[in-house]
Amino acid sequence: MTSADQPSIPLSEHPAFLLGQLGFHVTHRFAAMLAPLGISPRHFGMLRLLSANDGQSQRQLCAVLSIHRNVMVGLVDELEKHGLVERRKHPTDRRAHAVHLLAAGHKVVAEAEEIVKSLDAEVLWSLDVDQRATLTRLLQQTSVGSGLTPGVHPGIRPAHRD
Repeated sequence: MTSADQPSIPLSEHPAFLLGQLGFHVTHRFAAMLAPLGISPRHFGMLRLLSANDGQSQRQLCAVLSIHRNVMVGLVDELEKHGLVERRKHPTDRRAHAVHLLAAGHKVVAEAEEIVKSLDAEVLWSLDVDQRATLTRLLQQTSVGSGLTPGVHPGIRPAHRD
């Protein structure tokens, strides 16, 4: 019997397909939910990072996010234009700029966090609390096993490596 003679497995039986299907849906849904705040998912990722690491240099932020400095400059420029962050002289490195989250940025982060909770509830409504916890643990394990940095969305950087 050749592979052509074997019945094909439905795509809905392939975990990678299901993750891709759900990932596509969640990505677009999240972007649509953030749009009224005037930010995109990549902006949210950066703002969230700053809310936990305010005042870091652009170089330090690049290292955490594994992005090229040119990508960081553009991202900070966009957030500055929206009045969410500002660059200040770094207190210990005169060649560097520290990035600080402004009051408006803190407000947007808080609003976006509520959107994340709402999206989680929307997507996972059919699972009970234990199933949600199990799914989260399995996805964390799979993400780390795939070489992804915990808490950093790979979409924040360009598709190609600089």
